[in-house]
Amino acid sequence: MYEAFFGLRDAPFSLTPNTRYFLRAPSHGQALELLLVALRQKEGFIKVSGEVGTGKTLLCRLLLNALEGKLTTAYIPNPQLGPTELFEAIADELGVTLDDPSNTHRALSALQQYLIDNAASSGAAVLVIDEAQSMPVETLETLRLLTNLETESRKLLQVVLFGQPELDELLARPDLRQLSQRITFQHRLETLSPETVADYLQHRLAKAGWNGGRLFQPRAVRLISRASGGTPRLINILAHKALIAAYGRGEREITSRHVRQAIRDTDSVVRRPGVLGGLI
Repeated sequence: MYEAFFGLRDAPFSLTPNTRYFLRAPSHGQALELLLVALRQKEGFIKVSGEVGTGKTLLCRLLLNALEGKLTTAYIPNPQLGPTELFEAIADELGVTLDDPSNTHRALSALQQYLIDNAASSGAAVLVIDEAQSMPVETLETLRLLTNLETESRKLLQVVLFGQPELDELLARPDLRQLSQRITFQHRLETLSPETVADYLQHRLAKAGWNGGRLFQPRAVRLISRASGGTPRLINILAHKALIAAYGRGEREITSRHVRQAIRDTDSVVRRPGVLGGLI
């Protein structure tokens, strides 16, 4: 749409998570480093939580890319599964045949044998679960049973949970305390500071092929930061719509006028009190 007009190779603010656009912002960089260090130390359970749109799925994909070819991984993007379905999903990811997934003992035995054989050649396997806040309680209990699979010296399966803050509330339940106590490392993703929002916009533009100066005027950047609350997904939405607005007017610099138009067109931010005032 506007890519050629601004000299871009592709759309810099797409909502599809693309690891090429990852900005090592303070909280996100710390989360990635924590994950890699914890996995190297063979910790059993690791949790990363954050509000909607803060970049959990992008971080999840970065982690999987970093582990590719180094450790055996299983990835479950939608864990709203029952215990039997969880066994089946993990087995499918690992290439394990389960004769009777509904039989907990037999399923665990089959997975344990695979993990023992895998550990001899590749080390511990890593199970990565996105949107973990949607897991039923009985499935979380099954997940705890999977982390019991170990040798005398190390865990056979490490688990990384990515989820919204509801995951923290879920794991605080008394009946899930055994699972909660096994989480040895955890990190809460923060939104971007106003200063980092400017870097974020410029970083994504550069990755998309922009080689000019500041395309977004300072007042436009401040307005995006204020309206989005520093949430990357909302920043992307507003920046994308502002670029469309400028393109429609044939204007090659993004001003606060373009951003205000984007805000009015975005229900998730337009109702924030005071957003359209103060910077206009």
